[in-house]
This record gives sequence, C-alpha cells and structure tokens, in this order.
Amino acid sequence: MNRKALIFAMTALSLCAAAAFGADVSRMKREIAQADYHLKEFENEVARQRGGQKMVWRSKQDALMRVQALMQNYPDDPEVQKLFARARVALMKSKGEYTEVDPSWTVYKANEENLRKIIAAAGQKAWDDLIAQHKADLLEKAFPTPDSAEVGLADLNGKYVLLDEVQYPAHQFYGATSEYVAEGKPSQGYWFIDIAKRQWLGPYEAVKRYRRNVDSSLADVTKWKLLGRITGLAAEIPEAGENKVGSLQFGWVVTPVALMVPDHVTVWYDENGEATGTYAGEDQVAAIKDGWYTVKEIPADVTPERLMEIFMTAIKEKNFELYRACIDPERRKTDVAEDLVRYHWDLHQERFHNEYVHATFGKARISVIKGFDEGNSLENFFLDQKQQDTLKKIEGQKVEEAVVESRALTETGKQLGSPVEHRLVRRGGGRWYVVDYAPRF
Repeated sequence: MNRKALIFAMTALSLCAAAAFGADVSRMKREIAQADYHLKEFENEVARQRGGQKMVWRSKQDALMRVQALMQNYPDDPEVQKLFARARVALMKSKGEYTEVDPSWTVYKANEENLRKIIAAAGQKAWDDLIAQHKADLLEKAFPTPDSAEVGLADLNGKYVLLDEVQYPAHQFYGATSEYVAEGKPSQGYWFIDIAKRQWLGPYEAVKRYRRNVDSSLADVTKWKLLGRITGLAAEIPEAGENKVGSLQFGWVVTPVALMVPDHVTVWYDENGEATGTYAGEDQVAAIKDGWYTVKEIPADVTPERLMEIFMTAIKEKNFELYRACIDPERRKTDVAEDLVRYHWDLHQERFHNEYVHATFGKARISVIKGFDEGNSLENFFLDQKQQDTLKKIEGQKVEEAVVESRALTETGKQLGSPVEHRLVRRGGGRWYVVDYAPRF
C-alpha cells in the first residue's frame, strides 16, 4: 500500500471512531436527560407526600431503573453520579420520615395492659363463681343438644348451658321469632341465643364500655363464652340475610346470663342496674386510670397546638371526659352528635392501638373567619380608630379558626402517611376547641 493510500485509510478509521464516539456521547446525554426527567417526577411525588409513605409510587420504578442503567454503563461520569446520589436521597425519603422514639410515647400501652390484666383476673373469678353457682343445673355438655323429638321444654326448665365458642356477629341472624346468634349444626343440633332482649343488650353494652374505657384490643375478639338459661324451642333457618336457602332447624332458645371474653372481661345481666349490665372490676377502673392521667384539665389560655396535644393525650390515656371537653360544644349539642363523638373515640382508640403511638404538631395557622380582625394590618392601615370601632360593633362576635397539622408516628418512630390538618375554633376571645375531631392523626 502506498503512502497516500495508508493516510487515506487511517483518516477514514479516525472519522469512523469519532463518529462512533459522538454517537455514544449523544446517546448518553439523551439517557441522562430522560433519567433526570423521571427522577424529578419521583422527587416531586416524594415531596408532595411530606414525609409520608405510599403503597404505589407512580414514577419510582422508571426513575430508579434508568439511573441504575446509567450507573452500570457510565459509572465514572460526574452527571450520572449526581443522578445516583439524588436517587438515593429520594428513595430513602419515600420510605417515610423517621424520628427518635421517646419512651414516654408508649407508656399508655403498658398502662392499658396492666389494667387489662386486673380486669381479666376479676373477670375470671366472677366467671368461676357464676359457673359454680349454677353447676347443679348446668347441662353436662352442650353438644349434641337435647333431641327435641324426645325431650320437652318442661324437662329443661331451669337448666343452663355453657357455650364455649359463640361467634358474634358472624353467626347472627334475624329469625321469625326473634334475633339470634346460632351455635351448632344440623348433625349436632342448634342453640339459638336470643339477643333481642335486655339479657343480651345490657351485658353487650357493658362489653362496649369495657372496650371504650379499658382495652382497645377487644375489637380483635370474635369468639365469646356464654352462660345461658334454656327458655324455649324455636324453628328457624339460621342464616343471615333475607333470602334464606337452608332448611328449617329446631333449636333451643337460650337467654344470656353472662358473657366472657377469655383473658379480657366477664359481663353479666343486672336487672337492677341502671345499664342492666356490668363487668367484673368496673367499679375499680376510674380510680386506677386517675392515677395515670398526665393531664386532667384544659387551661383557659390553651394554645391550639397545646390543645391538640391534650386531645391526643386524652385518647391515649383513655380519658373520655377530657377528650369530650376538647371538642367544640357546637359539635355535641344533640344525642346524635354525642353518639358520633363516642363513635370516633372508638376509632381513635383502635388507631392508637394498631397503627401509631404518637403524633407531633406543627405551628397553628390562625385566621379570623367572622367579625373584625384587629390583626389585618393591611386593611387597618386605611381605617381610623372610629371606623375600626364601628366595624367591631356591626360585624358581631369575632370567630377565629386555627389549622394545626399532625404527623403520626409508629412505635419505631416512622411517620405514617402525610401530615393531616385539624381545624379548631375560638369564639369571642374565649377558649380554643377542636372542631375536626374525626380525622386520624
């Protein structure tokens, strides 16, 4: 090959190499730009959660996969390394904010557990006493049930039965003769526990009081023990719903005497009691709880932030009256409103039992929503004192609103979900009250 041909060949090779290099650089820049776009989408999504975690992140997978590919193909490129660093930060933030756990946050759980043990021990003793009291008239076994073709109601008059696995509300049904909980099956016979009368309703209300005031974990219980008196015989189709497809079954009607949730509580019918039902140890609860309350009243000059802290503390320490005192009186003026207050109390109890153990609160944003606003410096710049005094008279009582954000924290110190806003109100310069008592923390 002559010299000219050699130079030509070398030049051609150089041009091809340059073109290939240029193509690689162009592709890398394009891939970096695409990864940067998807990463920004993921970062913005994380920022909108404000420390909370989501089940599904719309941009996460694309962003991480693109940055991963860049790091594998161009690990030494400075732009790629910056993307990798940003992706690491965004990924960690997407797992939720964390904070150091203060041991005082979970004291309420230990208090609740200790109280549960006290009431459970009292309940076990009461249950044993009740069984002993009726032992002479107690059927030896619940199943198979006495055969109604051979045994009449007169033969069972004054007899009692002990049922160990009453599944309520799973086996509840509306029958032709009453509302029942059925226990049994065709091959063994049925017991129909009558739950339409005070003998059930009184004890069941006592169970709800126990759950509300003592032990949030009772919500997880689905099986009960029941001591009942045999009071009748009924023919029913023991199925829930109106469209019953099974066959008619004979079952012995049982009137409840006492209910027991093992390791929790024993309740019984009390015909002379105001509530017609009570639980063992109920008379001890108020005194025990009073000893662990860390807050017992609300200062007249309480700030919105501090009121939300007291509101949370009342829930954690099961101080229902303090919880109720935090809530705007306008939100609890009727019986229906009071029922809602109790309903959401139960929900708060379950959340602090199952989901989170504490919450922190941000600085309140306060605004005047009705009446004259002395703090509106812009408007008041244009008004003299006489005009301001006139507006105070004609606009009536001043009503202020505060918005406080809460961040719920789990037992490990992890923030659960995004911050939640709570509204509070103050009328005529009086005390602050919680308006939005229903939202979770």
